[in-house]
Amino acid sequence: MPATALPPALFARLDELSKQFDEMEARLADPDFVTDHRAVRELSIRKAAIQQLVEDYRAYNSLLAEAASLRAAIDAAADRDFVELARAELPEVESRAESLIDRIKSALVNAEDRAVGSVMIEIRAGTGGDEACLWARDLLEMYQKYAAKKGWAFEVLELTPEPGVGGVRSAVVNVRGEGVWSELAFEAGVHSVKRVPATEAQGRIHTSTATVAALPEPEEVQVKIDWANDVFEDVTTSQGPGGQNVNKVATAVKLVHKPTGIEVKMQESKSQQQNRAAARRLLMARVYELERRKAHEARASARREQIGGGERSEKIRTYRYKDGIVADERLPGEYPLREIVAGDMDRLMRDLIEQETTRRLGEL
Repeated sequence: MPATALPPALFARLDELSKQFDEMEARLADPDFVTDHRAVRELSIRKAAIQQLVEDYRAYNSLLAEAASLRAAIDAAADRDFVELARAELPEVESRAESLIDRIKSALVNAEDRAVGSVMIEIRAGTGGDEACLWARDLLEMYQKYAAKKGWAFEVLELTPEPGVGGVRSAVVNVRGEGVWSELAFEAGVHSVKRVPATEAQGRIHTSTATVAALPEPEEVQVKIDWANDVFEDVTTSQGPGGQNVNKVATAVKLVHKPTGIEVKMQESKSQQQNRAAARRLLMARVYELERRKAHEARASARREQIGGGERSEKIRTYRYKDGIVADERLPGEYPLREIVAGDMDRLMRDLIEQETTRRLGEL
């Protein structure tokens, strides 16, 4: 019987998750708690992320107990017929437990990722001039389509357009829903496109890039920021791409986190209050990501970064329009370009998750 099929530390982690699951159920049943709709949504996502894992672990423990009972009956040898029945049933019980262990391991190494239900995506045009701005716009639309197919909420927090060609210089969006981090974390890095730009008169293929940053949005309890003493705030009038005032009212909000030097600016909304709220959310995400990466490096400086924590300068994917394919640097094989840019990214994401799960299991 695979009683030691998991290291002791993982058994302790599973016991803790089982306890957390019961606590979540109790909170979601509390009449006072359910009036806070945002808190309910976030807690429901976290509960759904571990529900199958907890159910499998509890079923595994039941099988362990059943197997122990069958062995005790065999050792006692009190009733010959019962002993034979126990010997016949024991292999099946052990086999079911073995199958559950494999599923539990896969779910366990991804449980924390699936519990993150909100992600900040930052897209910036890279090399390639106007074509890079068009490519950044295309990536933004690709993620919007994928979010719609997944049933995720998609909110544009900041958008800096390139009016001359209809492109996007930069954008910050918030994507919310079950499993967003476990998938969109893979998007961090450089996305390269090879195609004939709309601005190319002689039909030559150009290579342009856009960078994507994927940041898990933490709950406020996970990030402690002293807004009064640690953050400098500057409120100005919003500025357009060419420097002209978008309006004459001071609504744009810039925040600087003094301890880290992290700076964010929001001006998308005409409301100073909404821009401040959006800027605070992005600042918290960036501070959280910085602390997350520091902790990761301290734990395992010799290991490569976890998915989603890699350097943004690293090229992760190339979109080849002439060949109609998308090649991800981390995976063998290719994917149909038309499907990917249309937001049909399920197979690509599934392959990336499977590869990462295998890697993490190898480190247990």
